[in-house]
Amino acid sequence: MSAEPPIGLSIRGGVKVYPGTRALKGVDFDLRMGAVNVLVGENGAGKSTLMKVIAGVEDLTEGRIEMDGREVRFRDKADAVKHGIGIVFQELNLFPNLTVAENIFIGREPVRGGIDIDREAQRRETRALMQRLEQDIDPDTPLGLLRIGQQQIVEIAKAVAQDARILILDEPTSALSAHEVEVLFRVIAELKSQGVGIVYISHRLEELIRVGDYITVLRDGTITGARSMEGVDIPWIVRAMIGDSSKDFPRTEAPAFGAEVFRAEEITLPREGGGYTVDHVSLSVRAGEIVGLYGLMGAGRTEFLECIMAQHPHATGRFFVEGKPLTERDVAGRIDRGIALIPEDRKRDGLVQIMAIRENLTLSALKRFTRAFHLDLSAEATTAMDFVKRLTIKVASPENPVSSLSGGNQQKVVIGKALMTGPKILLMDEPSRGIDIGAKAEVFRTMRRLASEGLGILFVTSDLDEVLALSDRILVMANGRVTGDFPAGADAAAVISATAPTASKGAAA
Repeated sequence: MSAEPPIGLSIRGGVKVYPGTRALKGVDFDLRMGAVNVLVGENGAGKSTLMKVIAGVEDLTEGRIEMDGREVRFRDKADAVKHGIGIVFQELNLFPNLTVAENIFIGREPVRGGIDIDREAQRRETRALMQRLEQDIDPDTPLGLLRIGQQQIVEIAKAVAQDARILILDEPTSALSAHEVEVLFRVIAELKSQGVGIVYISHRLEELIRVGDYITVLRDGTITGARSMEGVDIPWIVRAMIGDSSKDFPRTEAPAFGAEVFRAEEITLPREGGGYTVDHVSLSVRAGEIVGLYGLMGAGRTEFLECIMAQHPHATGRFFVEGKPLTERDVAGRIDRGIALIPEDRKRDGLVQIMAIRENLTLSALKRFTRAFHLDLSAEATTAMDFVKRLTIKVASPENPVSSLSGGNQQKVVIGKALMTGPKILLMDEPSRGIDIGAKAEVFRTMRRLASEGLGILFVTSDLDEVLALSDRILVMANGRVTGDFPAGADAAAVISATAPTASKGAAA
């Protein structure tokens, strides 16, 4: 390797204290320019806190930040932007009712003669950015009409448009398709060649090894490894992260399936402008069975789960729970019949961020604690603590707001909330999205344990390793239809080929 790239920003003795927790404990961190600085660690290890400090969102309790050898203090995010720092948060910070162009230029709109916004210039620059990111997205499209992967691309475009010298990418690929990931990697290579320093946070370890130049591992607010990426492999990263090289989720006992608990017949959801988002899908799940629903983004998997939860009134077809028709027309009715959904976007659809952990856990099952005209609060608190222990949710107190938890622990709260309704079938949409390898293993162990207790589980995932390791049966969806049905231990190549049944061999990705 040639001479090491220069250090553009460092943190020395970084300490960050929140009420009841020390998120960073004396962290020394160097960010090299013209390189990808990979940051890994379990949920709650302090990665996001460290990035928020660099981006001016949070202030250090102790320690200092240096840029180009001089101490700096960012008053807020705008101040950090002035110093050339851009950040793409894992949870998207965009306005669904504004257009793509308006989102990219919000707060720094080009003006004509100091009077009005130059919308044509906005559109022109947005088109150029979309071309650079190889996306066919019209600048005038309202953001809310884009799927989540495209919204993530818009968030990245917004950061790239600010010509940041330092760019922080927090889980940038969690919602992207394989093709979009390749495009992002090309953009990263281009930014690197221009001398931009990139901090890259991801739970996809293979991705980190491919894209990273330097790696820093955080564990419980302390750095447990920092080095050049040369010679780093997945076992090294896992050992530094959790002190344990368990990456697999093997079965401990042979599965025993019961009777069919859920069946869908000919489910159809028409698409605006013709065709079907869900195209005559039929499937069934037995008690104790984990069925993986695999496919690329846009295959119709999430929409199928939404149909089961009565979120699309114009969908057609029939559902059965334990052989009896499911006729209830609303979400509450379907929950009463034993169906529970863990949504893909836990922040927006799964939790009420300002409410306590206890309140979030019991939200869907308040009937259990209703005594005549009031809630039995002690029974509610006892049951909530029971679920906290059962799912090993790391909490200082169940009365803290759920927003104070790491992503992995928030996901466990969503699972707990679903389980409290006593479901017969559990629907899980991307259960491991945005959570680290340790939390992922715990969520998967929980899924296995629930299945062994007789719960039927239908889970959607875009992660091939996950669907192969966890499923008793794999169904593949593409273009709204089921295009493959495979037993446990299926061949990975066969599963992947079923995701593109109509693609011609010469077609572009």
